[in-house]
Amino acid sequence: MKLSSSLLLAAVACLPLGAWAGGGPLARVQIVHNCADLAAASVDVYVNGSLLLDNFAFRTATPFVEVPAETALEVAIAPSTSTSAGDAIFTQSLVLADGASYLVVASGIVSPSGYSPATLFSLAIYDMARGSSAGASTTDVVAFHGATDAPTVDIYESGVLDATAVNDLSYGEFAGYLELPTADYTLQVRDAANSTIVAAYAAPLATLGLGGAALTVLASGFLDPAANSNGPAFGLYVALPSGGPLVPLPAVAIPTARLQVVHNCADLAAATVDVWLNNTLLLDDFAFRTASPFVDAQAGVPFVVSIAAPNSTDTTNAIAQYVFTLEEGGSYQVVANGIVSATGYTPEQPFDLYVAADAREAATVPTQTDILVFHGATDAPTVDVGETALLGGATVVDDLSYGEFAGYLEVPAADYTLELRTADGTPLLSYAAPLATLGLEGAAITVFASGFLQPANNSNGPAFGLWASLPSGGPLVPLDNTTAVQGTQPVADRITLYPNPASQQAQLLMLGAHGPQVDLQVTDMAGRVVLDLGRHATGTETLVQLDVSPLAPGSYRLVLNAAEGAASLPLQIIR
Repeated sequence: MKLSSSLLLAAVACLPLGAWAGGGPLARVQIVHNCADLAAASVDVYVNGSLLLDNFAFRTATPFVEVPAETALEVAIAPSTSTSAGDAIFTQSLVLADGASYLVVASGIVSPSGYSPATLFSLAIYDMARGSSAGASTTDVVAFHGATDAPTVDIYESGVLDATAVNDLSYGEFAGYLELPTADYTLQVRDAANSTIVAAYAAPLATLGLGGAALTVLASGFLDPAANSNGPAFGLYVALPSGGPLVPLPAVAIPTARLQVVHNCADLAAATVDVWLNNTLLLDDFAFRTASPFVDAQAGVPFVVSIAAPNSTDTTNAIAQYVFTLEEGGSYQVVANGIVSATGYTPEQPFDLYVAADAREAATVPTQTDILVFHGATDAPTVDVGETALLGGATVVDDLSYGEFAGYLEVPAADYTLELRTADGTPLLSYAAPLATLGLEGAAITVFASGFLQPANNSNGPAFGLWASLPSGGPLVPLDNTTAVQGTQPVADRITLYPNPASQQAQLLMLGAHGPQVDLQVTDMAGRVVLDLGRHATGTETLVQLDVSPLAPGSYRLVLNAAEGAASLPLQIIR
């Protein structure tokens, strides 16, 4: 009959010095079973043919015990059903130094299949083990990476130290002891780039009364149990000097912030892009005038946002890359804006990501609508925004320049008319903002100045307009231009498009044209040209017959480009 492991360890621990080998040299050893292979859930351990540990369970540690030093020790690991060391599935010879103290950790895979990666079983040995710390108010901690499918990691302490405690720890490695004040810590397991939190755990050393102790913290189990025979899941576990079952560190929530990304770059070369977060594709084929929904993003870690061409497979040839660190509990809106092309755009405002750090997903008062305004039109001047329908022309946004956010407007959910003005107060354009009609009571939205006042000077890109994003994401919502004319100089004194909605044909009437000719195009609601209606001569009174039969039913804009200015009118197609 085999002696139970608890009785055997008690007997070993109580042996007088030299009992192993007649007063010979001794070393101290603690053995930890961290092999997550289900086939080795319980094992027998033999030393020099004698049974040392019977039915030694996964995630269990012996106490520190004394064993012979300066002599060969044949360690054999056998199934729990073994009858002798001859049944061993693994053997290793050790020679320990007199007076030294060791940690021996069993990890790896013994099964021939069912595990990925199938890292071979081994004994990891640390020859500077400690049984206690230097004082009652400190705790010494050594870390061991024993998770076969986990990459090289950092361990970041976010509660007390706010620093990387262990750097670049790979499978099978020990990190030297950390001599810590006895406190309650929060440990984040991060990737080696320190940009992604894999998991987070509480390490309540003070609460557990571990002052004066020396501990081993082990990465244990599988990040992906499904790829590893549904074995035990990953976690951080602590081996105490007294041995026994390893103590699991409780998992805590990974810190997050809220994030929305908006594509407002009107450069035709970036009409559709891929957005990568570190090396993970976040938004595939992300179209101009589109917003992502607000999502949770990890906070407290620097991560890389890459803007790449559509159908990209990695970030190697990214158009641009940016590093961000979000604050836990924060809410952010990131707007892609500017020009990526080397030529064809005037002015060439460089592409950039603009960040609002106080973004809202709902109004602060349920009966209101909260409105954030962003100036993203590269060729538009500094503007004021007034409200003419309900507030008598009062200025609600003052001196907003390209690339700037105006703070939130908190207004009753009504139907407004927004008037854009130059910085000296000259009216430019007016837009309907029907917050009540659109059912935006209680919502928070962002209104973007988007596109080009002068498309002819910007590769005939999408025309200027005001567009709104919703917290739920999706295509931006156009605000109707109530003045019809969009440009610093009008194309004509009066422009009329009828019938509208149209089916097969429409007519464009221009009175008092300000130039000899005009180019006509139809764009979709993302600003892409879907129908070129050609160049037409103009005069005092100009009537142009428009064949719109190629257009599918839906919402469009008729864009007029002339040397003297530009205009854009809503166009609805029905059948």
